[in-house]
Amino acid sequence: MLISEIITYLESVAPPTFQESYDNAGLIIGDPKTVVTAALLTLDVTETVIDEAIETGCELIIAHHPILFKGIKRINGNNYVERCVIKAIKNDIAIYAAHTNLDSVMGGVNAKICEKMGLTNLRILAPVKEQLLKLVTFIPDSHLEKIRDALFEAGAGAIGKYDKCSFVSQGTGTFRGGEETNPYVGEIGEFHFEKESRIETIIPRHLKNNVINALLKSHPYEEVAYDIYPLENKFREVGSGMIGELPGAEQELGFLSRLIQIFGCKSIRHTYLLGKPVKKVAVCGGSGSFLLAAAISEGADIFVTADMKYHDFFDAEEKIVIADIGHYESEQFTKELFYEILIKKFPNFALRLSEVKTNPVLYLCEQ
Repeated sequence: MLISEIITYLESVAPPTFQESYDNAGLIIGDPKTVVTAALLTLDVTETVIDEAIETGCELIIAHHPILFKGIKRINGNNYVERCVIKAIKNDIAIYAAHTNLDSVMGGVNAKICEKMGLTNLRILAPVKEQLLKLVTFIPDSHLEKIRDALFEAGAGAIGKYDKCSFVSQGTGTFRGGEETNPYVGEIGEFHFEKESRIETIIPRHLKNNVINALLKSHPYEEVAYDIYPLENKFREVGSGMIGELPGAEQELGFLSRLIQIFGCKSIRHTYLLGKPVKKVAVCGGSGSFLLAAAISEGADIFVTADMKYHDFFDAEEKIVIADIGHYESEQFTKELFYEILIKKFPNFALRLSEVKTNPVLYLCEQ
């Protein structure tokens, strides 16, 4: 496989445009034109993980957390990041990361966490705004069906769980072709009237170029008239966190105990229990304090996340139970997610789940 083939597919599932501004997802080390025979799937990149890749013949590491977050001015091996970069390059190992972009999509990291807890009726907790566009274009009636189908095939027209959504109105277009034109209908130099359909449809911003290319390729006119309007509507297929429901209500303590079993937690930091059943659960893998208000607003009974600070626990205000299960613990199944995504597309490509436990946090329990 070419690295570029693997990246293209991963980024069709988790487009880089969905990553946060501080993030550094993508191909961090390596040439996309390189041929690889196996990939190692991991949460973090450490020196031990790179050693594992070398020993198992994996020329590509696919990680959730990017090994490079900030710009570096020297690579002298003075810290683990620099040593990882040096070791990977010396051993011709490429490193790719899908981070907050994989967090943000419907079938991403948070969906995997919800799956482990058995949640249903999943939806994004805090959908993004300004990721949707409206396309308006004008089509001769004879080509309406062909062009509309081409737009849908390119990714236009999806609203929630519905697809092929559009609005069509009838009207009359006018134009006059100049001397160097080759009009599809009408004559050069003559003012022409043409029965046309105005079609309006929604485009996710990251698919804009695909949809416009499909429009231009399928449209018979020499010059295609179209408008693109930015929308403030929430894009409910992309955003931060997730919320879902348990099949049946559970007692708070019993649910917390189940979290320990599912995620292998050494401990769970949590707020005071409220003495009511848990049915609706909000989730954010990794650092999720910024979503506490959204979890409360959506009526969640408990918020499962990590990296909550001391004062964040006060903000629960006895409206919700916060359960901090640990950063590594919450995201550890991401390598399984990578496997499930890739094996569907590349069933004959060698994928290996890292056996290295990269969690840097240890617990000493009072004896």
